[in-house]
Order: sequence, then C-alpha cells, then structure tokens
Amino acid sequence: MGFFDKLKSGLGKTRNSFNEKINSVFSNFRKVDEEFLEELEEILIMSDIGVETSSEIISKLREKIKLEKIQDEDKVKEALKQEMQEILDKPQKDLNIETSPTVILVVGVNGVGKTTSIGKIANNLKTKGKKVVVAAADTFRAAAVEQLEIWANRAGVDIVKRAEGADPASVVYDAIQITKQKNADVLICDTAGRLHNKKYLMDELLKIGKVIERELPEATKETLMVIDATTGQNAIMQVKAFKEVVPLTGLVLTKLDGTAKGGVVVGIVHENNIPVKFVGVGEQIDDMETFNSEEFVNAII
Repeated sequence: MGFFDKLKSGLGKTRNSFNEKINSVFSNFRKVDEEFLEELEEILIMSDIGVETSSEIISKLREKIKLEKIQDEDKVKEALKQEMQEILDKPQKDLNIETSPTVILVVGVNGVGKTTSIGKIANNLKTKGKKVVVAAADTFRAAAVEQLEIWANRAGVDIVKRAEGADPASVVYDAIQITKQKNADVLICDTAGRLHNKKYLMDELLKIGKVIERELPEATKETLMVIDATTGQNAIMQVKAFKEVVPLTGLVLTKLDGTAKGGVVVGIVHENNIPVKFVGVGEQIDDMETFNSEEFVNAII
C-alpha cells in the first residue's frame, strides 16, 4: 500500500463521520446561502475542528463563494478542501535536517505513542540514507528505556541509554559524544512525558537544551510533539500546555487509524501555528510518513 492508500484507510472512521455529516447538509442543498454556511460550520465544529478554526474556514469560504459566484455543490466541497489545506500548509512543514548532525527533541504526554514514533521516525530517516542515533532520556518512566531499545533495534539504529532514574541531560550528553564519534546525521532524544508537573518538565527540558546548545551549537534543532489523534480536543490543550514549556517546531500524529476525530489536526495547526511533520497510519515500523496536507484533506473529504 502506498502512503495515500494507508492514510485513506487509516482515516476511514474520520472520513465516514465527516462525510455523513456533510452529506446530510448537502442532501438538503438548494442554494449556497447563509443558512447553508451556518449548517456547514456546525458540521466542522462537530468534526472536532474547533469553534475558532471552523469560524475562520467558513468566513473565508463565504468570501470565496461571493468572489467566484460558486453555486455548484462539488465546487463548494472543493473550495472547502482548499481552505482546510491552506491552514495545514501555512506553517513550514518540512523537517529541517540541514546540518549534520541535526538534533530532534521529542516531547509528549505519556501514552500518546512517543516511543513508537521515535522508532518509526528513526526508521524513516534511515531509509533515506541518514545515520541515526537515539537517546533514551525518558529515564523515569518504568520500561521506557527498554521499549525504546526494542524500537531502535527494529530500525537498526544506535541507542544510548543509562539505568532507570539516571539524569536525562547526562544521557543526552553521552548520546551527543556517540553522535560525534560515529559521524551520525541525526540525534533523536526521547524526553519525559510528565505534564502534571510543568515546573519539573521545564527544568528538565531546559537542562537538556543547555547541554545540546553547549555541545552542538551549530546543529539544526527540531522539537517535535507527539499527539494522539483519538484524544480529539484534549490534544489541543496538550499542545498549548507544552508550548508554554518548550518552543515546538512540529507535530507527530499517531493513532489516526483508530479515531473519527482526525479533523482535530486542522484545529491544532490553526490555533498554534505549528505544522504537522509526520503522521502514523498503522502499527508497522514503516507506517510513519512525512505529512502531505493535500493527501490528508483528500483522505477526509
């Protein structure tokens, strides 16, 4: 299966839910008037896109309909897809790995699939010819290091670890030295997922950041947040909370194949101006791809 087919399959629940609601509006379609647009806005909100984002999409759609004198059902749908894609395309969405090495810091609450995502991203980069090292710096969660080691072995990349409870910044320091020794292209650092103690999380991430800045001052740095699509609006709150702690440069979407709430992606990107950089569409190690907004929107509508 190609990525679009995987995405289309994975977004089946979202698409069925979305299309069922949209088709109910279009089944009563007479003309593109204010009542029709209000119904469409309601559908977007019910599809987890969010009030603020849905309002902006409909506002721009209204302008486009007036300007281009759109009255045809298919053209309205096409215009809707364009508005959604425009939101997803606004922030720079390509992974920035210009320098060798590049450092990717991965954050996210426990249970969203962070460890799995790191393994899959490492595999994705390796298949593109990059030499990858993984740092197991989530040292306080039971079995986190062992889980990451399993995924690193599957991807065939080096992992740097210490005993459970070790200082996370010291693990990152060790990993940087290994990255230099092996002339690796990318260092991916796992981090703790505690959100209930923001002060602790901030201190830990600041410490890791200082080590990276001191040891690799010239390196390109990405901070990716992993979010579980099945949590819907709760994912938006998680992103906002982490944004207060660390400068996020991108999002990694997981568990899209298990939810009807895939529309939340549009709201998260719009409200936070942070791009989606990777999307997971299954359980296998190669089920992680760079995000394509056009394919995403086409898989939903």
